Amino acid sequence: MGAVSEATRENFDALVESGTTLVDVWGPDCRPCLALKPHVEKIAEARDDLTVVMLEAPKARRVCIRLGVHALPTFLLMHDGDEVARLSASTISPPELKDWLDKSLGEMREEVS
Repeated sequence: MGAVSEATRENFDALVESGTTLVDVWGPDCRPCLALKPHVEKIAEARDDLTVVMLEAPKARRVCIRLGVHALPTFLLMHDGDEVARLSASTISPPELKDWLDKSLGEMREEVS
């Protein structure tokens, strides 16, 4: 059972370079981001197969530009440092986030095997 790690521009690459990582790109003024935060924390607690990191967009603009993040909230599923799936919309509901994550993880595992 994992906790959510705070990603910064200094440690982002190290946090996502190995294994499977869910990146929550958020902003302190983004109401949908703040509403989803408890659900992201539940995902982190429930999933041993996943590292969950939160990247505060205003403090990591260059990382967001490099990743092509243009809207909040944005969720990136990364495997060994490479993006494998993305969800970005201002209207993401907790069930939509869970369904997207489950589907994306399933597709990723099919490609690996």
